[in-house]
Amino acid sequence: MRPVDLAREHGLSAQAVRNYEDAGVLPPAERGETGYRRYTPRHAEALRAFLALRRGHGHQRASEIMRATNRGDTESAYRLVDAAHVALLAERDTRAEVAAALGGLSTAAPEPVGAPLTVGELARRLGVHPATLRTWETAGILRPGRDRATGYRHYGPDLVRDAEIARQLRRGGHPLRQVARFLDALREAGGAEALRDFLDAWQRRLTARSRDLLAGAARLDAYLTLLDRS
Repeated sequence: MRPVDLAREHGLSAQAVRNYEDAGVLPPAERGETGYRRYTPRHAEALRAFLALRRGHGHQRASEIMRATNRGDTESAYRLVDAAHVALLAERDTRAEVAAALGGLSTAAPEPVGAPLTVGELARRLGVHPATLRTWETAGILRPGRDRATGYRHYGPDLVRDAEIARQLRRGGHPLRQVARFLDALREAGGAEALRDFLDAWQRRLTARSRDLLAGAARLDAYLTLLDRS
């Protein structure tokens, strides 16, 4: 087969196929008497595997997997694939933690706050010790500003909201790490209602990525089977 024959199946250019070979994504092709590259069904299957892997792993990681496979280092290829699944599982767990925290969160609007509060004022409002707020700051839960004149911490409305949410979650038994993750997601989404939409979209992305990883693994397995028979 010519480069254009491999390219046509996927809507690629012939040059893209040649570039993939040069990058090690495809195994080296034999050359004809005229110097043109000759591709085989093995190259076609390698290209299918790479394009399928790329959807779930991204271009760079998919390239690394294919290079390892083509040089016979299947152990490295398996490790790269496994690492992607481990990372996806960790992200899935994080999303579940955030969803659980949101489910146990009071939807009642907090009492309004006027001027920024000091550590002591916020601690009294929450019914906690000032040292607790400093611990939350160390954990990344709260990020107070500082008064330019005194250097003292101060907490505006958004931080008071975050502190009240943190109190609810801590009372619900959530560890500091989970509380920090939840508030990071809440800030990124822009509020509790937006966070629910954010979580739904996040779940859809996780599902799509899982399917893409499975499809890539299936294509890689087909390519490995072909190599075993060669």
